[in-house]
Amino acid sequence: MSGGSPPRTFFDTNVLVYTDDLANPVKQKRALDVLNEHKKAQTGAVSLQVLQEYFVTVTRKYGLDPGTARQKVKLFAEFDIVEPIMADVLAAIDLHRLHNLSYWDALVIHCARSAGCRQMLSEDMQHGQVIDGVRIVNPFI
Repeated sequence: MSGGSPPRTFFDTNVLVYTDDLANPVKQKRALDVLNEHKKAQTGAVSLQVLQEYFVTVTRKYGLDPGTARQKVKLFAEFDIVEPIMADVLAAIDLHRLHNLSYWDALVIHCARSAGCRQMLSEDMQHGQVIDGVRIVNPFI
């Protein structure tokens, strides 16, 4: 990106998972590039949910060694971390009901908003859609 720092951005699980997808080198490189860009600018955020989903996905789907996956979780935890509390769970339920989202997507969006992010990088939600002030951006298109 030119013209300064990238906007404060929340990462959905799939962006982290693509960093380990050897079968898809284009998406792997894009995921690594965008994560590095936000790491340097200190503009990235994730939630505990995203880190947990990452660990489960890469150890099951890609057979990544759990020790290696744990190390990567620690690296991703260098981004700002959102640790949901009960009020966040209730807010996600309200988002789920209001926008007809899955509960888990609603929790991710709520966490993004809680972290002060105006955009969330995700391949799993509709590109360009704005939910609760958070714009969904698919970094792979």
